[in-house]
Amino acid sequence: EDVYNLIQERNARETYPFLSIHSSNSYLRNHIETLQARCESLERQYLEQQQVVAEQARAIQLSTTNSAPAKNEARRLREQIATLHDEKIQNEVKASALATEISKVMSSLKEERAAQDGTISNLRMEATRCNEVITHLQSELDNSKSLTRLAQKQIDGLKDAIRSLQEENDETTKLNKRLLDERVTEKEKMAEQFNNMNDTIETLQKEANMLRSYAKMGNKGKGQGGSWFGGLRGRGDKNLLGAVNTIRPDEDDADVAKPTRQWGATVGAVMPSQPLFTIKEHRDDVTCVRYDSTNLNRVATASSDSTVKFFDTSSGQLEATFSAGGSQPLIGVDIGGDVVCGCGADKTCRVWNQQTKRMIHQLAGHSQKITCVRLFPGEKSVITGSADRSMRVWDISRHIYTQTTTFRHSSTTNCSDVSPETQTVVSGHLDGGIRCWDVRSGDRVLDLSLLHEGGVTSVQWKPGNGHEILTNGRDSILKIVDARTKAVIKAVNDPGFRTLTNHASSSFSPDGAYIAAGSGHNGDVFVWNAASGELEKRLSAHSCGAVGFAWGMGGTNGQQVATIDKSGVLILWG
Repeated sequence: EDVYNLIQERNARETYPFLSIHSSNSYLRNHIETLQARCESLERQYLEQQQVVAEQARAIQLSTTNSAPAKNEARRLREQIATLHDEKIQNEVKASALATEISKVMSSLKEERAAQDGTISNLRMEATRCNEVITHLQSELDNSKSLTRLAQKQIDGLKDAIRSLQEENDETTKLNKRLLDERVTEKEKMAEQFNNMNDTIETLQKEANMLRSYAKMGNKGKGQGGSWFGGLRGRGDKNLLGAVNTIRPDEDDADVAKPTRQWGATVGAVMPSQPLFTIKEHRDDVTCVRYDSTNLNRVATASSDSTVKFFDTSSGQLEATFSAGGSQPLIGVDIGGDVVCGCGADKTCRVWNQQTKRMIHQLAGHSQKITCVRLFPGEKSVITGSADRSMRVWDISRHIYTQTTTFRHSSTTNCSDVSPETQTVVSGHLDGGIRCWDVRSGDRVLDLSLLHEGGVTSVQWKPGNGHEILTNGRDSILKIVDARTKAVIKAVNDPGFRTLTNHASSSFSPDGAYIAAGSGHNGDVFVWNAASGELEKRLSAHSCGAVGFAWGMGGTNGQQVATIDKSGVLILWG
């Protein structure tokens, strides 16, 4: 029905242009009929005038007298006849012109009629075709309706299936959440038990050490006619005595404490003079280098090849490789004892155990790449800085890590360092400023803006000093800043020194007497006197720009300085 109405509307639109033709055709027919009637009227008048002329002619002939009135009347009649004859001629001319006009009009009307007949024929053919199209469309419409009904049934079936899957998914999600909660609870219990066991082991170790010392003292007292444990035997304290008796003789020398991280220790500085080892183990450029202050004969590097590598500074040999398991570059690294941290562009920081070579934590929470990572003294906490303009402190002492503190600021963090004396964190930022944070209170205790042009690339607390900070900036200037007065104590630079990356590092010497960094332009190492600002040494060994510098406290071999460059080369200096 809707299609029929549409066709009726279309036919009405298509026939509208022909209404004027039909009206003009009717008007011309009426005009022709009027002209024909007028022509017939003129012919009747003409016949009547001929009859009058004939009667007058007969009357003239009958009244042919010599009388003057008769002649005058005859003359008048002849003139009247002449006039009538002229009118007749004129009427004939008019009738001829009218007939010609009528003939033209009729010819035009015939042509218009023929054209209208052709148009009507075309319209009839179009109407026939439209009817065929309508029939086809109607069949397609019926087919579409049947397909629509079928599709609606399928959609209803899919909705039911989706609803069923949604219900199953909700149930699965609830089950997964419950299992996850149970797993987390179980892990927390296991971690708590593990921590309790560690505490128990530490207590037992202390008691064992104490018993060893008592045993030594008892052995010494035997030569003087008595025993430290004679009273114990007399009183029947068998538990303590049995514990003493179970001590193995070879354990007397085992009470040497494990090496601890020597935060803030002041030792002598060994001025670099020549390369000891040139090492190329990374496939891509190296981004960061750190010495392990617990095992002083070990240095670590992070690289864009997504690995952290350990090297023995005595031999230059590769000891271990820790992989982040992807293609995202690692940007920062820090090591202490058995804990290894590596952060990178995948927005996470990985924590490995150096002994087992296994990853124990993957710290997730930043929304942008993590640019720096540092361990706190004791290796139980770690702080990360990110391009999301935040710094986060993580507790990694338990089986499940927790985020404890978040520092927020207005610029990307490029670097950070932890003061061993005050537990204060200093951070360098892309806006050229440095900020200091009190981890215990979570407050910002210093905000020194516009210290460098183009951003701060490296910060370090002076060893044995809790208020002086060394900074390196994209303006290729090294500055020593007093955090108490916010004043720049010393600023050094050199025409050949350039800082070209946001993670280019610099360092104090272990005794704080010197400051040094590698040039990103030519790879040269520059060493300045921290007090006078004079350039002490300039060393060349790298074939391309240096991006990292570390000055450790030195191990058994006295090796203290390490540099890295854009090609992935590590140089250990002697």
